[in-house]
Amino acid sequence: QETPVKEVKTETEVTESVTKKASRVRSKKYVAARRLYDTNKLYPLSQAIELVKKTSLSKFDGKIEAHVLGMDMGNIGEIIFPHLELASKKIVILNDEILAQIKDGKVNFDILIATTVTMPKLLPFAKILGPQGLMPNPKNGTLTDKPEETLKKLSVAKTIIKSEKKAPVIHQIVGTVSQKTEEIVANINELIKVVKPIKIKKLVLCATMGPGVKCEVVK
Repeated sequence: QETPVKEVKTETEVTESVTKKASRVRSKKYVAARRLYDTNKLYPLSQAIELVKKTSLSKFDGKIEAHVLGMDMGNIGEIIFPHLELASKKIVILNDEILAQIKDGKVNFDILIATTVTMPKLLPFAKILGPQGLMPNPKNGTLTDKPEETLKKLSVAKTIIKSEKKAPVIHQIVGTVSQKTEEIVANINELIKVVKPIKIKKLVLCATMGPGVKCEVVK
């Protein structure tokens, strides 16, 4: 029996998909916002961000998103954005108190760190922790002989940059409409650095509710 070959979207197919989504009926405000700039022009980052802010249609403080058409798929890398607030995660080191909570079915943490000495105590609970991705393992650094040091490292908010499953397209929040433009520029530059400029075919910025603005990427 032949192994099925996974289908990968080409750049043309990705562009067509985006075009089809964009072709849906837009509001008058959206259409008016798009008329404020040249939709075919590539703008420098700071100018593009200002346009995104100007064309944001939400009454709330919307997010600013970066949509990148690259060349690689899967996990691209990790970033510590210099100016991006992320939801904090509860990280704990396995001890008798945490073990008792797990036994009682109370899993009140996002990341669990264990040592090679304490790890065997978790094996009876593999069916509970495993499906939730909470079992410590050396691959992600949560099974370690230096738990305190690992706790400090993991407490720094990292963002995993990854593409869509079937296309080399990345969608990443890089700031908010109310944020300083220079801070958003710094965040985007970190994203570009991880993805690698030479591998970026297209970079578009937009607000949560607003049209997309194409950006220049210095190779």
